[in-house]
Amino acid sequence: MRVVIVTESFPPDVNGVAHCALQTARHLVDRGHVPLVVAPATAAGNGPDASAPCPVVRVPSLPLPGYPQVRVALPSRRVAAAITEHRADIVHLASPFVLGVRGMAAAARLGIPAVAVYQTDLAGYARTYVHTGEAAAWRRIRSVHAAADLTLAPSSAALNDLEAHGVPRVRLWQRGVDTVRFRPDLRDESIRRELAPNGELIVGYVGRLAPEKQVELLAGVCGLDGVRVVVVGDGPSEPGLREHLPGAVFLGRRTGDELARIFASLDVFAHTGPFETFCQTVQEAMASGVPVVAPAAGGPLDLVAHGRTGLLVPPRDADAVRDAVWSLAADPALRATYGAAGRATVEGRTWAAVGDQLIGHYADILTARTAVAA
Repeated sequence: MRVVIVTESFPPDVNGVAHCALQTARHLVDRGHVPLVVAPATAAGNGPDASAPCPVVRVPSLPLPGYPQVRVALPSRRVAAAITEHRADIVHLASPFVLGVRGMAAAARLGIPAVAVYQTDLAGYARTYVHTGEAAAWRRIRSVHAAADLTLAPSSAALNDLEAHGVPRVRLWQRGVDTVRFRPDLRDESIRRELAPNGELIVGYVGRLAPEKQVELLAGVCGLDGVRVVVVGDGPSEPGLREHLPGAVFLGRRTGDELARIFASLDVFAHTGPFETFCQTVQEAMASGVPVVAPAAGGPLDLVAHGRTGLLVPPRDADAVRDAVWSLAADPALRATYGAAGRATVEGRTWAAVGDQLIGHYADILTARTAVAA
């Protein structure tokens, strides 16, 4: 198959949309298919994408006001031109919002089937950033996804939200995790001594530092005796969080093998954001053999088995986060049990397995289109 992946974000960006688009392209190449990626230009311009597994067409973009790490594509004819020139059999829309809308329009105009992958809780972001506009966000989501042959939701919660808001033809498609890169035996005592020189229990957060992530909920954890909070990531909330989380260690953005060693060196992983459609960092913590504390909302509901691989707490409840961490801090055997169970849970969730599921969805859509045409 010849596939055009139109994505709102792509490496060197570090986020769930970019990572999933990259893994999708890699898997398609590995299986003998021919992908092409269309993505916003980076801040550095349209230089070569040396690490990409396939050609990448970059569309002019601007930084999002107040959040320059996120870039938004500008209107461009390059999207339709790329789809046409690639002779696409199918168009894959990764978290369609701006660039994906143009990709959907081009696919419809050219009569090419499209799969829309829902990955971003735009309604939740509207509530967080502008305190209104949730209904408008759902209208936009519904209009874009209703035009696709199929919408793929990353979690049961996301699937239910989409169906409740009138999005048709929705199926579940979860995310893979690199269980070779993220694994328990990478636990590094030198990293632990650097982060917690007095032998403190290390509680880590990994992700964007932005308002919707609500990392400030870890303030109570910072006040626990014998606990050191470690924050990995960057974003516009970092200055405020440095004041709000006294004693926390801020490591900035870390990736690849270095990130994997940090994950494995944690004692507890704590995620705080209530708007996750999936939450890849929870899976990476589980693959690293680390027990998880996460809100009982969105993607973590599918990932964390409460009382078996970690603890789910009420969303936006700082006291509940603190108490859950404290209960794990007091019980090393329970942490080990949860960590081992988490690793066992995700061992079969490889990117190859979920990539093959995606190719199966593509094939089903092409077959249905062929049947209609006949």
